[in-house]
Amino acid sequence: MKKSVLLFTLIFVFVIGGSFTEHKPKDPTIEGTWELQSFYNYDGENVIDTIEKSDGYRQVKMYSKEKIMWTRYVPDDPNGRFGYGSYRVTDNSLIEVIEYGDDDMMKALDTMRNFTFELILKEDTFSQITVDSDGNRTFSENYKRID
Repeated sequence: MKKSVLLFTLIFVFVIGGSFTEHKPKDPTIEGTWELQSFYNYDGENVIDTIEKSDGYRQVKMYSKEKIMWTRYVPDDPNGRFGYGSYRVTDNSLIEVIEYGDDDMMKALDTMRNFTFELILKEDTFSQITVDSDGNRTFSENYKRID
């Protein structure tokens, strides 16, 4: 009987004690697979136009712990597009460093390999926003988590 009372008391203490511990929501992570949903144009700060992707257009980005790979399919373009590299996320920025890609991407990489975006990251969506040299928002790609 004493053992049962002691066991019940211990369980009761752990259950009650556990209900007072703080459960912190985890921060959203960009790790996963994302599909482009739309584009925004900005007036420097606010969205002034939403452009939905055209029929058949698909763009997918995959982020692992340190690497990114993206691919794009445009129905009227016989050549697909892709790129591969590394990335990092800061408080409000996404920095991608593309190492290689398709032929057109490799030509573009001759002039630019580092891409820095303002990042708005939520649990199942993110926007990568291009800003001009004065820090004004100009354009964004908006993604939805698919895995």
